[in-house]
Amino acid sequence: MAGYESYVVVHNIAKRHNVGTLARSATAFGVTELILVGRRDFNAFGSHGSASHVRFRHLHSLIEARNYLKEEKECDICGVEIADGAAQVNDHPFKRNTAFLLGNEGSGLSAKEYEICDFFVYIPQYGCGTASLNVTVAASIVLHHFGVWAGFSERVRDGSKFIVADKPVRQGRRNVCAGTEESIVEERKLRKESAENGFFDENGSETSSTDLLNGLFLNE
Repeated sequence: MAGYESYVVVHNIAKRHNVGTLARSATAFGVTELILVGRRDFNAFGSHGSASHVRFRHLHSLIEARNYLKEEKECDICGVEIADGAAQVNDHPFKRNTAFLLGNEGSGLSAKEYEICDFFVYIPQYGCGTASLNVTVAASIVLHHFGVWAGFSERVRDGSKFIVADKPVRQGRRNVCAGTEESIVEERKLRKESAENGFFDENGSETSSTDLLNGLFLNE
């Protein structure tokens, strides 16, 4: 691996299977960490086992993610969006470690997401049949271009497939991004505040983290 690192920030993704397929693309293209902003649990459907080869990190807010990436990882944050002033990704406008923030499949990047980005790239299209790409397809293209620019070494092949590393020993609960003691305390605090504010299901019980996730990651 070259001296540069790439990161993917997952925030406000609408379709539940996309985190799993993002994890698959992340491990294929040498991503250092996949950062979940918000809840720690996620759906690994579509990863085909590759989620176990990606390092996940949980952060509570976009500001916390920005501070971590800028101060600890010395990253530029790149929004992947068809925006005014965005550079074509094939021009490789990268300078150092880069974290990629992809917009929601329907509405694109939010105003708060725009605020934490240092620059933007978009993927040129040449056909007339769609307005934009699926978020995981877009991620794959952008991450591949970053890997080419950064000089990542190609993975060894065996016939028509790339060799997959031995599966790491799983630690913690499946499909839950491990958090620090401080982050778990903060999450419990947020859950308590939600309960006090009346966020209950129709049966009167507190909504579980899985139910909240299902509300975020909508089916097709």
